Amino acid sequence: MPATVLTARALLLDMDGTLVNSDAVVERCWRRWALRQGLDPEAALKVVHGRQGYATMAVLLPDRPVEQNYADNRVMLAEETADTDGVVPIGGAAAFMDAIAALPHALVTSADRALSQARMTAAGLRMPDLRVTAESVGASKPDPEGFLKGAAGLGFDPADCIVFEDSEAGIAAGRAAGMRVVGVGPRAAALSPDAHVEDLTQIRVEAAADGSVLLHISAR
Repeated sequence: MPATVLTARALLLDMDGTLVNSDAVVERCWRRWALRQGLDPEAALKVVHGRQGYATMAVLLPDRPVEQNYADNRVMLAEETADTDGVVPIGGAAAFMDAIAALPHALVTSADRALSQARMTAAGLRMPDLRVTAESVGASKPDPEGFLKGAAGLGFDPADCIVFEDSEAGIAAGRAAGMRVVGVGPRAAALSPDAHVEDLTQIRVEAAADGSVLLHISAR
């Protein structure tokens, strides 16, 4: 089967589940939190991916004061930042980041600056010059604010950007921003992204003469 080719001017990259596999620590921290709240940990894990922590808490405990969610989220971020055991790169992530180093790209993550730095470092990945983190936005994914800020920061229209995402909330945010989405990993497979890959080894990056980015996506 021939490769699918997508063309863009800029790339916007989620972190967890897209560049970094942090599932082990996410599950450890959120299981503890769910048990403290008397919630089913398995049910909680179905909604944690892609959102900022306070937004996940609001979904799981809709009647709880938002101030308490923000307070718990600060504790959660500290726990997650301190725990990098099992944090590894997604397959092909290092080579992919090397391939796009000279091309317009940004990290757009629901993690804060400290957590994103800790996880990218633990995974041995280069941090993009432009990163949109939890501190940069007023609304969590699936709100498109983060991706729109990433595009604006790079100086491109949303339609010229391609988002790389793994979660339902993240893919919804990319679509709401008016961007095309490459889904990465098993969570993304059922969410009908514009293209899907199991990991980043399936993508070959080419810089076109006009400055655009060509993504050659191979089947597996």
